[in-house]
Amino acid sequence: MRFLLLLMAASMVTMQSCSYAKANQQVVVSDDCGMTWKKVNIGDAVPKGVGNRCFMKVVMPNFPMQGDSRFVSNFKDRVRAAVHIDYDYSIIDPLAFIKQAKFLGKANTDADSDDALNPSAFEGAENMVIDKRIRDVSKDILLEEDIVELDQAKLEEHLYVESNKILEPLGIRLNFITLTFDLDEQTRQAIDVATAMKIYQSKALEDVGKSVISARAGATKVTVDNRPAAAQVEQ
Repeated sequence: MRFLLLLMAASMVTMQSCSYAKANQQVVVSDDCGMTWKKVNIGDAVPKGVGNRCFMKVVMPNFPMQGDSRFVSNFKDRVRAAVHIDYDYSIIDPLAFIKQAKFLGKANTDADSDDALNPSAFEGAENMVIDKRIRDVSKDILLEEDIVELDQAKLEEHLYVESNKILEPLGIRLNFITLTFDLDEQTRQAIDVATAMKIYQSKALEDVGKSVISARAGATKVTVDNRPAAAQVEQ
């Protein structure tokens, strides 16, 4: 009877000390200081690595995460604009991803912790793995785009497809991207003029359009400041 109780107690301690890979996590482990990695399947026990100084474990989120990329790029005809890309991504192959971001293994201060890495730990990985690829793909695509006539939805789709061709072999898949352009005042005015001229030309009013645009360009720009005047200081 005493032996049975001891056996049950030992079993309970063993069960409590074991951790298992959960559905919302992707667990990879290494017993040679990150030289090679293996994935722990969902529901399987995660190795402890007791006594092995080279044991490493990285617990990655198994759900979509968000990131963004900001850079300046050239469009067709040397038009420059600040580009802001928001994206949503998932880690689809943790073994391929960890090879690109080995430094994530250092982020686990306790190799036996059950916690996944804080999303902020992936900021470096985003910069090194994702942002760089998106930026390179974007700059090549935007060079062929006329900023006056571009279709933003088609451009986002094109960028999404081409970026995933490069990122998927690295264990990453973009779920969606959103583009935003920040143009200077002169570029915005040029786009307005080009758009207006296309409308005038379509109505056979090109000369009228030139006159209107010329008059508008020479008009004085008035800025109205509605802020209340500062109170005068009494002497």
